[in-house]
Amino acid sequence: MSHHLPPLRLKKNEERRLKAGHLWVYSNEIDTHQTPLTGFAAGDAVAIEDARGHVLGNGYVNPHSLICARLVSRDVKYALDQSLITHRLNIALSLREQCFDKPFYRLVHGEGDNLPGLVVDRFNDVLVVQITTAGMERQKDAVVAALEKAFRPTAIVLRNDSPSRNTEGLDSYVDIVSGVVPDRIVVEENNTRFHIDVLGGQKTGWFFDHRNNRARMQQYVSGKRVLDLFSYIGGWGVQALCAGADEVMCVEASSRAIDAIHHNAALNKVEDKLVSVEGDAFEALKSLRQDRQRFDVVIVDPPAFIKRKKDFKEGQTAYRRINQMAIQVLNKGGYLISASCSFHLKREQLQDTILKASRHVDRNAQIIEQGHQGPDHPVHPAIAETDYLKSFTARILMN
Repeated sequence: MSHHLPPLRLKKNEERRLKAGHLWVYSNEIDTHQTPLTGFAAGDAVAIEDARGHVLGNGYVNPHSLICARLVSRDVKYALDQSLITHRLNIALSLREQCFDKPFYRLVHGEGDNLPGLVVDRFNDVLVVQITTAGMERQKDAVVAALEKAFRPTAIVLRNDSPSRNTEGLDSYVDIVSGVVPDRIVVEENNTRFHIDVLGGQKTGWFFDHRNNRARMQQYVSGKRVLDLFSYIGGWGVQALCAGADEVMCVEASSRAIDAIHHNAALNKVEDKLVSVEGDAFEALKSLRQDRQRFDVVIVDPPAFIKRKKDFKEGQTAYRRINQMAIQVLNKGGYLISASCSFHLKREQLQDTILKASRHVDRNAQIIEQGHQGPDHPVHPAIAETDYLKSFTARILMN
């Protein structure tokens, strides 16, 4: 069946990026004489055309957003509807089943899975969905129906409260759209179990993207004293305890998250080796250094210090400071595990940050591992923004 969608026409030569594989159209690339943006409502389905009127594919538009349209299919027979969503869900699922033996993973990673504006995290039979664009919001019922049909979940939760919704002109809400959310939702990762809060926790309640990096971390912590900064609910710290660390000190600003760390350590019967500090990571490092405390491994996995391009200078300084302070509380020959989820901080810039931080305190760094987001966060090779997570393991030596 062919969809005759209203055209959204591009200016001359502005189709190059789409033809090269990208999925985004910016508002300044639209030929607004031919197809005025005032003619569209946020979320409308459109046929995206080049300047000569050749259809490049179907997508959806948001006249109020800088990313003004997103390409959904290069085949004009397919527009965004329940059957296309179901088809793409199945393709996404086959990758996860290839990579993971248990149903705990990011099931849909937006553009990386060819479903722009949609994120789905799977916690066994509970699915947590984030819709970030007006075009996908229009398909909310279709998304829920497709997920119900494919997975028969106990519950589907919409965590539609991410800041990016504001730029799309969407309101913010959290809603259980299907089933009943169980009292305790468990996630299993690297042979460790966690109870998570999918309704009130950060993002969807868990960060699957560091799974492989946390698995590698376990190589370095047996018999060691570990400091875990920005612990959240203990993803790194509790896994370090399960891997045989002698002591893990978790530093976390939220008292609710601190309670969760203790709960999750107890869940894995490792609570006796956990110490927690409620407070700011920079402040905690300052007083640990004053008390001449030393650790064998320090884990630095902060929230995005650079959220927008204009925050770059300030954010880069924060990365430098936190890594330098972390190195100052390391024993010689200790290990620094340093990560960034800021897309704007490139991999080589994080490596350079570690270099400068170590030289500033007269140490030498050896980079021994490099990490990336897991395979359930596929990178779209044309869209740099889908490739955001990096981590380094460095051994820090005296001169």
